[in-house]
Amino acid sequence: MITAKTRANKEDRLNIRTTTEKKAMIARAAEKENKNVSDFVLENALYAAEAVLADEANFSLNRDKWRRFIAALDAPPRKLPALRKLFTGRTVFDAK
Repeated sequence: MITAKTRANKEDRLNIRTTTEKKAMIARAAEKENKNVSDFVLENALYAAEAVLADEANFSLNRDKWRRFIAALDAPPRKLPALRKLFTGRTVFDAK
């Protein structure tokens, strides 16, 4: 019998078929990340699913907000001296 408690405890299964070579590659990658194959595959599948679903996300703006949004995109960049200093100054990666 399926209960809410068992469902919360990973009751659902996902089965996939693959070649021996692909399975071995996935197992090596999982081992490299100190994960079991199931956790590795699930984590990476979820990451890919989130990326795909994020691409379909959209937003809508009324006419006035759309006009202001486009104007902000078309506006010339503001001069930010602190940002210019950040990108032109020395960093910890520069040779001494």
